[in-house]
Amino acid sequence: MIETTIYRTETGRVRSFTMSGHALFANHGNDIVCAGASAISFGAVNSIIALTGVQPEIEQGEDGFLRCVIPENLPEDVQEKVQLLLEGMIVSLQTIERDYGKYIKITFKK
Repeated sequence: MIETTIYRTETGRVRSFTMSGHALFANHGNDIVCAGASAISFGAVNSIIALTGVQPEIEQGEDGFLRCVIPENLPEDVQEKVQLLLEGMIVSLQTIERDYGKYIKITFKK
């Protein structure tokens, strides 16, 4: 199962997220759940970098591990753009979770 944790601040902003595990929906190379979740998360990180100029702290590891931390003290206009991209990522991941909940789980923490 892909475990995704979204960490929010007290005001509700996304400050970081982690993703790890494998969906095991299908054999390696044919797993649409894993491919979708990976494309969404990496697409969001790449969009943040390309469209806002913000360089998040990124950590990758084995077993599909990805950790992304958004820098603090961004200008408000930049923060709003970053948050919109992250909220879009969350909506897309929740769509996968709705249809393939046995293979992906999203948890929110403060």
